[in-house]
Amino acid sequence: MNAIEAIYKRRAVKQYDSDHRLSAEEEQTLLTAMIQAPTSFNIQHWRFVILRDPELRAKIRKEYGNDQAQMTDASLLILFAADMKAWQKNPERYWANAPKEVSDLLVGWMGPFHEGREWLQRDEAQRSIGMAMQTVMLAAQELGYQSCPMIGFDLAKVAELVKLPDDHVIGPMVAIGKGIKEPWPKPGQLPLEQLVVENSF
Repeated sequence: MNAIEAIYKRRAVKQYDSDHRLSAEEEQTLLTAMIQAPTSFNIQHWRFVILRDPELRAKIRKEYGNDQAQMTDASLLILFAADMKAWQKNPERYWANAPKEVSDLLVGWMGPFHEGREWLQRDEAQRSIGMAMQTVMLAAQELGYQSCPMIGFDLAKVAELVKLPDDHVIGPMVAIGKGIKEPWPKPGQLPLEQLVVENSF
């Protein structure tokens, strides 16, 4: 399967084989592919909470997740978060393999770009989360698995459950596993003419 095929075949699947388990190698492949997603300044400020504990997953589903079956039935459940202050935390590590002049330049830009712009820090964190989500869902499709992004849960309560640090932002979850029911037909994409403008609105 190539990237274009994966894009067209990826769907939000809600029903999963609850007995199916990903192999350790498959999970490693998915997570390693996920972190190839781009981030501003290569900050890599996303953080991924693998929700493995069946009791925790059941609690989230029943109490805070609108009883979404994929929360307990999918083979892998990832909660996406991001460290909004990662740009302050030893930023040289993000450019460890770059030539020194490149590293010094980019690291030097990081502080002035982010300092005092909390809205930007949050926006960049969420943008990076979105790109990592799409990356792992396409990787799952390539491996023959289905996925489902979801935001239908109590963000504040789940943040408490996972002890989300104060300088982090919480994002959606992605369920990955072996789908057992075909998704609904695609409801329809808007025509490009309604979505694309040339140069300005």
